[in-house]
Amino acid sequence: MKIEGIKGCFEKTGKLFYFARMCSKIRLHAQGQLPSDYHDMLGQGFDGRTCRYLRVRYNDVKAEVLAGKTDQEVLAWCFAQGRPLTDEEVLIYNSFMSKRGWRDDETAEFIPAMIQQYGVKDDGSVITDFDLIEMDEGRWYPDMWRDAWK
Repeated sequence: MKIEGIKGCFEKTGKLFYFARMCSKIRLHAQGQLPSDYHDMLGQGFDGRTCRYLRVRYNDVKAEVLAGKTDQEVLAWCFAQGRPLTDEEVLIYNSFMSKRGWRDDETAEFIPAMIQQYGVKDDGSVITDFDLIEMDEGRWYPDMWRDAWK
């Protein structure tokens, strides 16, 4: 489903994947423009993992976003209030997030079920949660992951 104003999973804030997406979902929800299908997962899933990795609370991040800060300013706040990340910790985070669903506990059931639910082409090229999200929202292309890592 195409959503005006939502950022993609691979869009970076600083060096981090996904953070910009979380912030854009917070803004869209506050404006009443985030589809209801997304509401249950706000602060959960990848949002929750991101906040836990940074050692901040989602509701605190939400407050910073809604105070009008940019994504970069909110990330700087997270580093100050939670923990700063080394380059290796960024690599670990980005690797986990971008590869979730590939050769893990979601591979056998969740990914195929979501491919069917979203009605995306099951040609073997969509193998991660990021792939599913990007395809569902109309941004995905086969080498998207490769371009994101450059």
